[in-house]
Amino acid sequence: MPTAIIIEDNPVAKENLLLHLSDYCPEVEMIGHAPSVIQGAKLLRQHSPDLLFLDIELEDGTGFDLLEILGGKVEAKIIFTTALDHFAVKAFRFAAVDYLLKPVDPEELEEAVQRAKAQLFNQQQFDLLSEQMKTSAAPDRIALHTQEKIHIVDINQIVRCESMSNYCRFYFESGEKLLVTKTLKSFEQTLKDHAFLRVHQSHLVHLPYVKAFVKQDGGYLLMKDGSKIPVSVRKRSLVVSTLGM
Repeated sequence: MPTAIIIEDNPVAKENLLLHLSDYCPEVEMIGHAPSVIQGAKLLRQHSPDLLFLDIELEDGTGFDLLEILGGKVEAKIIFTTALDHFAVKAFRFAAVDYLLKPVDPEELEEAVQRAKAQLFNQQQFDLLSEQMKTSAAPDRIALHTQEKIHIVDINQIVRCESMSNYCRFYFESGEKLLVTKTLKSFEQTLKDHAFLRVHQSHLVHLPYVKAFVKQDGGYLLMKDGSKIPVSVRKRSLVVSTLGM
């Protein structure tokens, strides 16, 4: 049975989370709660929960302050809880970190708990998330989960992404490839502000790496790495207009 601690300074939000956990995640055993950075740090030095529900804005600081006090030595799978705006949500997505928007939706809570059982939060993800929370500028890095580890990569070095059923293969300028444990659809929205375009059901391309649009054979994109990416019929006009052809 996984154990959990809640760091939350809002009594209503805490009780709401406890109620949903009891109803939708009865396998989770709650072993403690703290309303502040200082009390939370003390609690986490005494216990080593499997799950940590961590509020971003606490009465004496932030959830990031708590993690820094502990020197990154938190072995729990972290699920951030936040009422912050869309810029913060974008930061969580790029860092591949689980989060729940308040008020917490019970079904999203259940899904987050299931994901957390299979994922680890590492220092690189924390650094990336902390960095992005300080600015509304578009991130230049993204965290990618493979079955072996979490990779923090430069978005500008991604050439294209290809759907592999419930996985997604990333192709890089260096020739490296990564098979990521998320679907292509999950990256389409995340990367759209970085000049990525969905040109086919199975392909998302980074426009700076497009060399030419070839009209023969139904139409395909010739990439700078030599790969040929098919363009679907319904995406053809969008591709042509986007490339200014």
